[in-house]
Amino acid sequence: MHVPGYIRCEFQEESVQKNDLSLRIICIIIFAAEAVNLVRVLCLSSVGLETRNNRIYFAMYCILIFLAMLWLALQRSIRQAPMCRRQMVQYVITELFFLWHLGLNTYDLIRDPRAGTTVLTTALLARSLFIQIPPWYSLCQIIVDYIIFLFSMAPLLDVGDQLNLTITFAVSLAVSMAHFRHTIISLAQRKQILQANAKLQELVKSTSLTGLLNKAAVEFQANELLQRRDSNGVTLFILDLDNFKSVNDHFGHPCGDHVLVETANSIRDIFSTASGLSRVGGDEFAVLFDLPLTETQALSLGLALGERLKHIQWQGSPIEIGCSVGICICTLDQCTYRRLYTEADRMLYKAKKAGRGQCCIRQISSEQNIHSTGKLL
Repeated sequence: MHVPGYIRCEFQEESVQKNDLSLRIICIIIFAAEAVNLVRVLCLSSVGLETRNNRIYFAMYCILIFLAMLWLALQRSIRQAPMCRRQMVQYVITELFFLWHLGLNTYDLIRDPRAGTTVLTTALLARSLFIQIPPWYSLCQIIVDYIIFLFSMAPLLDVGDQLNLTITFAVSLAVSMAHFRHTIISLAQRKQILQANAKLQELVKSTSLTGLLNKAAVEFQANELLQRRDSNGVTLFILDLDNFKSVNDHFGHPCGDHVLVETANSIRDIFSTASGLSRVGGDEFAVLFDLPLTETQALSLGLALGERLKHIQWQGSPIEIGCSVGICICTLDQCTYRRLYTEADRMLYKAKKAGRGQCCIRQISSEQNIHSTGKLL
C-alpha cells in the first residue's frame, strides 16, 4: 500500500511519464471522437441545436474537448514542476474526465432507462488500466466516485445493474492496486539489477598485466554461484607459482611480468571451461568452476597446467617455474566463499609444505570430508 523509500523517486518519475503518455493518447481519442459527435449534432441531425437534448449533448462534447485542451496546456506549463505537483495535476484531470463520463452516462439513463452503463464501466476500467495511481489515493478516489454514483446514477438503475456496477468499482480498485504492485516489483527488480551491474562494473575489473579478473570479482562470482538454488556445487583452484621470487631476483622484474602473463595465458587455455579466472595477488591465481569436479578431473587439470608452465622461456632460455595447487570441491547446500577459499588455501599451504609441484584436494560435502594429494611434476 506504499512506495518503498528507495524507489520513491523512480516510481514518481515512471508514473508521471506513463500517465503523460496515456493522457496524451486519451486526448487524441477525445478530439477525434468528439469532432465526429459535434459534426453529427450540427450537420447530421435534422434539428441541429434547436432541441434541448441536442444542446445538452453539444455542451457535453465541448466540455470534454475543453478538458482535453486544458490538460495539454497544463502539461506544457508544469513540465519543469516537481514530480509530486505534476502527479496531482494528472490525478485531478483524470478525475474530471471520469466525472464527465459519469455525468454523460447519467443523462443517457435519464433520457432512456435502457441506455445501459457502458460509458461508466469503460471509464472505470480504462482509468485503472492506463493511469498509475498509488493505492491510498486510488482507494479514496474510488470511494468518492462510488458515493457520487450512488446519489446520481444508481437511482436510475435496477438492483441488478447497481450490483454489477458496484462490482465494477471493486474490480477497478483491485486492478489499480495490482497495477501498482506490479510496478513496485518491477522497479525494485530493476533497481537491484542496476545496483548489481554497478557492483559488477566495479568488481569485474581485470588486472592490467594479465587481463584476468581481480580477487573481488571472483569472490563475487563465487558467492553468486553458491547462492543459486539449482547449483550442485563449485570447485575452486588456488594456484601459486613455485620459485617466482628467484625468477625476479635472477632475471629481473620484466621477466617476472613475462612469467605472470604466460601463466595467465596457460590458465586460459587449460581452464577454458571455468566460470572465473583470476589473479588474486602477486603470483597467486584462482580458478572457479560452477560445478563439482571429480578428483581425477581436478588432478588432470593441475597436471596439464604444470606441464604447460615447464615450457615458459625468457629470451630463448628456459625458466625453472612450476606451481603448487590447492583445490576445494564443495557440494554443501550452504557454503560461503570465505570457507571455500579458506579450505583451498589450506590445501595450497599443504601442497607447498609437501614440496614443489604438488596438488592437494579437499572435498567438503554433507556426507564426507576427503583429503587427497597428487604430484604434478
